[in-house]
Amino acid sequence: MAETGDGKKEDADYKRLQSFPLIRHTDMPEEMRVETMELCVTACEKFAANNESAAKMIKESMDKKFGSSWHVVIGEGFGFEVSHEVRNLLYMFFGGSLAVCVWKCS
Repeated sequence: MAETGDGKKEDADYKRLQSFPLIRHTDMPEEMRVETMELCVTACEKFAANNESAAKMIKESMDKKFGSSWHVVIGEGFGFEVSHEVRNLLYMFFGGSLAVCVWKCS
């Protein structure tokens, strides 16, 4: 089938609707959660084509702001099981299907 102009408009609308961050799970305090979420959104937008660079940016910023031993995973379609410090985990989605997991180990 040929793609119509309406199909492109629907794709643009879908991306716009999915551009907000969706917190799946967190145990962070409110202030840390908001700062981390904003940092993740900024990094994912800045490095939209390079998840490794986005993860590096998030990790380095979190290490500076909240102390060392932060870990970051960004991608689609992955599972995980991690041990983390209490009140230091954020698992969110951005852009519809891009997952971001940020946690701190001692």
